[in-house]
Amino acid sequence: MKYYVRRITFYLITLWAAVSLNFLIPRLLPGDPVGIMLAKLARNGEVTPATVRSIELLLGSSSDATLWEQYVSYWGRILQGDLGVSITKYPTPVVELIMQALPWTVVLVGLATTVSFVLGIGLGAWIGWKRGTWVDHIIPFTTVLQSVPYFWLALLLVFAFSVTLGAFPIIGGYDVFTFAGPEVSWEFLGSAVYHGILPAVTIVLSSVGGWLLGMRNMTVSTLAEDYITTAEAKGLRPLRIFTTYATRNAALPSIAGFGISLGFVVAGSIVMEQVFSYPGVGKLLIQSVQNNDYALIQGVFLFITIAVLAANFLMDIVYGFIDPRTRHHA
Repeated sequence: MKYYVRRITFYLITLWAAVSLNFLIPRLLPGDPVGIMLAKLARNGEVTPATVRSIELLLGSSSDATLWEQYVSYWGRILQGDLGVSITKYPTPVVELIMQALPWTVVLVGLATTVSFVLGIGLGAWIGWKRGTWVDHIIPFTTVLQSVPYFWLALLLVFAFSVTLGAFPIIGGYDVFTFAGPEVSWEFLGSAVYHGILPAVTIVLSSVGGWLLGMRNMTVSTLAEDYITTAEAKGLRPLRIFTTYATRNAALPSIAGFGISLGFVVAGSIVMEQVFSYPGVGKLLIQSVQNNDYALIQGVFLFITIAVLAANFLMDIVYGFIDPRTRHHA
């Protein structure tokens, strides 16, 4: 129980520090972020006093309020779910924009990351078990794919399968000529899956090499342990030694890395989403930076921070169950 109390306390303090930094950074920026945002909003029409007040609370008030009073008001807004309005798509609230983009990124990047992890762990364990044979030649091929930049691999896939063969669409998350917007229907789901194949393949090909190489090396190291030799001397079946003793222990470091990767799923694969014009959080973040949309940048960073902390906390809990030593020595 002490282990879980310590972990919960640690993550609560980290969350407080991250939100506090999110409050301070716009106030430390050179220039006047509030003035820039209000000037851009004024181009789209009249700016209401409530919007002005919301932006001042998020980015730094020009009134006589002290920094502490601004900090307390900022926390009040955050706890009410108010992250301000976006100047990119004024007057849409930041929370609404993030919630529209979040499902696209979580489903696509989350599934692709999970497939890449399972594929890399399974193949890596098998190659480690068959070390010194022809299967070792698979590793250079996957590491070369991982060394290719995301955007370059995505462009190659678009050229080969979209432009040349015409097998997949070039851009978008669904067929915009058939559907006016996202809807709940099998036809729309099929269109979304069809448009998501190439982006998902890009993520899997770019990341599977790291999982595979790490798992292969950990399996080889684990097979040299004394308890493996003891298991072989006791006459246990090779399949049982492979699954119960070697793979289970070799996968522990990769599981911790998978938890961190899941946390960054919310950030999306920024370059991939930009190449495919995929309507996810990564594309939203690029648009906010290009338009100096400080409220949207703050909101996206806050969501990413919470997602990373939540994923790490979940993996700490899971890791505590898988490896009891972490509970005793933490």
